[in-house]
Amino acid sequence: MSEQPFIDDINVGFELPALVKRPTPRQLVQYAGASGDFYEIHYDKDFAITQGLPGVIIHGALKSAWIAQVVTDWMGAEGSLQSFSVRYRDMDVPGDTLTCSAKVVEKDEAARTVRCEIAMTNGAGSVTTTGEAVVALPTH
Repeated sequence: MSEQPFIDDINVGFELPALVKRPTPRQLVQYAGASGDFYEIHYDKDFAITQGLPGVIIHGALKSAWIAQVVTDWMGAEGSLQSFSVRYRDMDVPGDTLTCSAKVVEKDEAARTVRCEIAMTNGAGSVTTTGEAVVALPTH
């Protein structure tokens, strides 16, 4: 976790520190066990291909968790995640380099909140997941 951010110090356009993930098939099996999502497209390459997929794909909820981590790592112990939503635009696969990012696009001084656009970008530079998060931050 980084230093505690304060609403007074954050402006529209501020980019949160990016988070890079390099998912492995093992991580997907571990996530399946933890989440109870055992749909074969997430761990059985042959089955995934029979479903018209390029191979095993990453769980949507796991992608959401990684993007949320960008925000929760940044907001500090005194920050509060007020809302979070994502839209899946494309699939991601193990072995790729995924970059999770967030940028402040709106600031509400009275409510002490910032609204961030969030995204996941694959190694080819395509944005595969988008969304937004609203974070309440403390004042000095």
